[in-house]
Amino acid sequence: MDIEYRRLLPTESLIYRYIRLECLKDFPEAFGTKYENAILQEKTGFQLSIENSDELKFVVGAFDDKIIIGICAFERNNMLGNIYQMYVKPKYSGQKIGYQLLLKTIEEIHKLDNDIEIYLEVKINNIRAKKLYEKIGFKMIECIDDEYKMKYNNL
Repeated sequence: MDIEYRRLLPTESLIYRYIRLECLKDFPEAFGTKYENAILQEKTGFQLSIENSDELKFVVGAFDDKIIIGICAFERNNMLGNIYQMYVKPKYSGQKIGYQLLLKTIEEIHKLDNDIEIYLEVKINNIRAKKLYEKIGFKMIECIDDEYKMKYNNL
């Protein structure tokens, strides 16, 4: 299996929407956004950013033979950035695709600026995701309600 990891192209905003809605519908406990709200939006902010090739707000995709199987979104605000919407289709679970997808996203972030502080949030009950993030180099910095806030330790 040869998986391609890259930023989504402006023409791929619709495939982003499909996989985003899929993850919200199938795994509502893992995300803050609700499927019922997302389906009502004509276009999400990330769809518009993909279409406009926004450097400060983008999505990296994992593709298996041109079929999108995972996404990881990033948004920059000055020298801070947040990773959102990390998702890999269940069929591809356990194959290090999430790991590679996150590494590619961090690589794309560092192309913007190597000094950006990178954060993400993960639900407390999402133990697998938390372990993945720790393996990549994220450290928990605080717990707010039902989420851990984590910061990337850029070594």
